[in-house]
Amino acid sequence: MTGLAGPSPDWSDWSGRQHCTPARVLRPATEDELAEGVRAAASDGLVVRPVGSGHSFTPLCVTDGVQVDLSRLDRLLDVDDAGVATAQAGITLHALSAALHERGRALENLGDVDTQTLAGALATGTHGTGGAFGNLSAQMVGGRLVTAAGTVVDVADGSAHGADLLLGARVSLGALGVMSEVRVRTVPAFRLHKVEEVRPLAEVLEDLDELVAGHDHVELYALPWSSRSLLLRSRRTDEPAAPPPRWRTWLTDELVNNTGLGLLQRTGARFPAATPTLGRLTGLLASGSSRLDDSHRVFASSRRVRFTESEWALPRAAVGEAVLAVLALIERDRLPVTFPIEVRVAAEDDALLSTASGRASAYVAVHQFAGADDTAYFREVERVMLAMDGRPHWGKKHRAGADLLAPRYPGWDRFQAVRDRLDPVGVFTNDHLAHVLGPPAALRGPS
Repeated sequence: MTGLAGPSPDWSDWSGRQHCTPARVLRPATEDELAEGVRAAASDGLVVRPVGSGHSFTPLCVTDGVQVDLSRLDRLLDVDDAGVATAQAGITLHALSAALHERGRALENLGDVDTQTLAGALATGTHGTGGAFGNLSAQMVGGRLVTAAGTVVDVADGSAHGADLLLGARVSLGALGVMSEVRVRTVPAFRLHKVEEVRPLAEVLEDLDELVAGHDHVELYALPWSSRSLLLRSRRTDEPAAPPPRWRTWLTDELVNNTGLGLLQRTGARFPAATPTLGRLTGLLASGSSRLDDSHRVFASSRRVRFTESEWALPRAAVGEAVLAVLALIERDRLPVTFPIEVRVAAEDDALLSTASGRASAYVAVHQFAGADDTAYFREVERVMLAMDGRPHWGKKHRAGADLLAPRYPGWDRFQAVRDRLDPVGVFTNDHLAHVLGPPAALRGPS
């Protein structure tokens, strides 16, 4: 079969924590090859899981069945007169941003990592920051989806497959099928002026609502074992780009943010008792900077230090309490943590499984060095976040199951109805999806 490989080598995600050996790997170069491969897998009773760049920290892509590698479906196909871009699902956000920039367009918001594939970023609810901006999936207006039957449907055509198909496909976890194409809104290309400064954490948390209201994009890094924080504020501008000299970019992006961070994490992993000292030293050495450049070059940065991550979406009003609670538990339990706690915000949206569905949200993300044990830290953070009506980021580590998650999403039952129509037997359901979404319709008892 064209585009179909035999037994694959072991696959692992970016963090090196998730592994599997699929029976087959499908690497389609066309939508027809993708549909044919899904039909063959379903006929053979194999679970199908799409995989992008492997930047999720959960077992979303793990399967011993068929893993669909979309890396050959990687082109921007069109940008229409209304600014709607049509791209193949396997294009990375980095490549898509560069291609849009050549056409004078841009995505209105991005996260701080752009190595993910477009479809993978949408499926997990990837987001940037900005009180007036939704997550990436809010920009999706349509696309083409290969279903469990191997048929191709247009997700914006609600007449044939239900009015909720688009709202479900925006954040789907790959449970509805495999996207072959995605249509997203774009905006005229713009630049960002980002200013980073060190400020007392208590002061920033007290002023956070005002900061979010007064700036296009606000991000906060709270430093464990320190009273200081790094505040990032960006404004959208048409001013000419003024990128920093190459030596300064190397100094901040490579020497400090990657080499220096990596050394700090390796030292902490080897000498856990030194963690408080290392944390206080990080706070003392933190410094500010500024940058004015094309938006996609400012939104994203290089991340070469491997880590694991857990992130939670909270009601906006709870973010200050949540950050202080995480810092307190780190010190109380003397956890070996020096990675900053990241805070971002997003506007509410209407995607059925979006972590910002129906409410303006703040995100609190915690990280641990890939070479260190994150179990105790992430378990305690999860306890704090669930008590504050938190919703776990679908691509970040958590233990919450369907029974716990269902009441937290107003569109939960509507998503399950779409899933039941498109994949009643669970062609796309691996063990992880069965845990977080529940079993497919064919394996559920009567409601």
